Amino acid sequence: MLRGYLKVRDTCPVCSEALHHHRADDGPAYMTILIVGHILAPLLLWVYTAYRPEPLVLATIFSVGCVALSLYLLPRLKGLIVAIQWAKRMHGFGGAA
Repeated sequence: MLRGYLKVRDTCPVCSEALHHHRADDGPAYMTILIVGHILAPLLLWVYTAYRPEPLVLATIFSVGCVALSLYLLPRLKGLIVAIQWAKRMHGFGGAA
């Protein structure tokens, strides 16, 4: 479904379904922030209380983890948003009934 990292193809290469009218907008970014925050915030608290690492080490590890998890989730969540729009026949998917 995706041509590049976040660019949605105009049509599906398998079934020729038109995908150009999707409206993902900021939904994938908000969902990524929500998921990454809910995973890393408790983990940060647990690591800090259990191991007491140096602040620079803690900030470096969690910054890299945050960026890596965000880059992993963002295209998958964009595909999820477009798939939900397709399944619900929103924003031009499915044509006139």
